[in-house]
Amino acid sequence: MSMARLLLLVALAVGVSGCDAGSGQPGSREPDSRPRPTEVATAAPLDIPVPPGSSGSLVAARDGELVACAGWGHADRESGTAAGCDTVYDVMSMTKQFTAAAVLKLQMQGRLRVTDRIGEHLADVPDDKRRITIDQLLTHTSGLVDVLGGDYEEVTRPELEAAAFGSELVTEPGTAYLYSNVGYSLLAAIIEEASGLGYEEYLARHLFEPAGMVSTGYVLPDWEASDIAVEYDADGRSRGRPHERPWAADGPYWHLLGNGGLLSTARDLYRWHLALEDDRVLDREAKSAMFEPWVREEPGGDSFYGYGWVVQDTSVGRLLWHNGGNGYAYGELARLPDPDAMVFWVTNAVRSEEPGWDLEKRGPRVTESVVRRLLEGPDQ
Repeated sequence: MSMARLLLLVALAVGVSGCDAGSGQPGSREPDSRPRPTEVATAAPLDIPVPPGSSGSLVAARDGELVACAGWGHADRESGTAAGCDTVYDVMSMTKQFTAAAVLKLQMQGRLRVTDRIGEHLADVPDDKRRITIDQLLTHTSGLVDVLGGDYEEVTRPELEAAAFGSELVTEPGTAYLYSNVGYSLLAAIIEEASGLGYEEYLARHLFEPAGMVSTGYVLPDWEASDIAVEYDADGRSRGRPHERPWAADGPYWHLLGNGGLLSTARDLYRWHLALEDDRVLDREAKSAMFEPWVREEPGGDSFYGYGWVVQDTSVGRLLWHNGGNGYAYGELARLPDPDAMVFWVTNAVRSEEPGWDLEKRGPRVTESVVRRLLEGPDQ
């Protein structure tokens, strides 16, 4: 996943008013789960610019009110299951914001500090990595490599730690930005050590439950298999559901755990957005740290990495976003705290060879079109 991509957000003059974006349905701050859609929508919600034959789900909100939460196309082509607001998808690297939030929650609870060196929580840290701090793992400035193996290799936590500690540093800790999935898996290990709980269990108790997120996790949510979207390759062949790939009993193996692979729904990510609007999960100080532009992603670029979020200043306010992809699925989550707007969309088929399209390449345009509509309002 390229973290240097620029989201082209509303460079044109847009009237930023407090109006509803006008989806044709009433706004709702705390939506209840609705029955699974029985008809497959051929048009995407809010007329987002996605190609015919694609599929996925989208949620958009303005001023805390739900504007749209719906799907288009199939969650499962073989069974004819329609994609909807409550379809479960892999959120891929957007998982990192939850790992970061868990670290900040543990800091609120007095169980760690982001300034701690990793050796205060993990054993057998070698000399060349003893200066690495939790903060550097969060901001991708630890100097650790990006990956050490495939997402679905059967790697335990001790094996991941040994491989990470035995790897050669790419840069000296704290000197440069280098996106590192390995770093976020080490953060998951630190979360387990500091909390005394498994990674997913800690997130479920301290993030998802207070946020009202009932359909987010690795294995703990009460899903039916049919709730989870099947992913497809560029030739239209089924690649199965994310949890049907090689996983341990408690979720992904450790090349993926903590840095990706969480499953969630459009509705739950709207609930997450609402939870970040108040203090039910993180206090003001923790959120300020999460959304601080700590390190520039590229020399001369205008995007920075916070804690699990990319931070950019745009013509319509500060943009907080992240994307994620796994080769078959792709998604983006974007928030504009002031004005209050958010959008999340995800597809279970990112590419098609025939007729030929790539939703990862179209991603910024899709997100921009939703944000533009949210900010312009129904009368524009």
